Amino acid sequence: MPILPLTSPSYPNHNLSGTPMSVSNRVPLMFRRLHRFQQMDFELAFWQLSYLCLAPKRVYRNVYYHKQTKNTWARDDPAILILLFASLFVAAVAWSIVYSYSPLQAVRLVFVMILRDYLLVGVLSATLLWFFANRVLVSPSSHSSPTDSSVEWAYAFDVHTNAFFPLYLTLYLAQLLLLPVVLKDNWICLLLGNTLYLAGFAQYIYGVYLGLSALPFLIRSEILLAPLLPLFASYVVSLLGFHVAKHVLSVYFDS
Repeated sequence: MPILPLTSPSYPNHNLSGTPMSVSNRVPLMFRRLHRFQQMDFELAFWQLSYLCLAPKRVYRNVYYHKQTKNTWARDDPAILILLFASLFVAAVAWSIVYSYSPLQAVRLVFVMILRDYLLVGVLSATLLWFFANRVLVSPSSHSSPTDSSVEWAYAFDVHTNAFFPLYLTLYLAQLLLLPVVLKDNWICLLLGNTLYLAGFAQYIYGVYLGLSALPFLIRSEILLAPLLPLFASYVVSLLGFHVAKHVLSVYFDS
């Protein structure tokens, strides 16, 4: 299945057989099926989102089954995207109520959370992961075919999607519920707010690691955990008096 970007950097405009590809075939199958609601398995998507918080490794066990049955590591069912869009919509409405936004401002916040926070960041993150994994993490001794020994861009976006959901629960929902406490001016509240951001981004980094380490042809995937060190160091320094939550929210909501 052709994907964007292609897994073979040497042939940017052709598939493995040398046939030029249409623009539509460059778009991951999951996005091309967004309008087919009748074919979406929302029960499976809900199960996956639940286990991404409880036991994320179980989600990636299904990757091998999907590869065997559909010959692709990436999911082709966009149900999980619909659930994430709905979750971000609910979060945007809730934050809009808290900040007394007008209906127009609330609509704008919905688009910001879905298009910028999830999709745009996801495209950038997936592209970076796709490039880094194929250049650095692929085992040189692999004897598999090119399609079986390279990371699909669509799979890298799946990894972002899976890693994003725990971050969403921490920074979009938990932070909202704890907002009256988080924004108070004392060290305990600073500790709580900064810890939320540490937990959210640490979950994302760990989720990315789990996603790529699940691929059998990748080695040295522990490198993906390296950002945890500067993240934790920044957290420790911030406890000296930098209120991360207050600064981030003031910029995010222009308050």
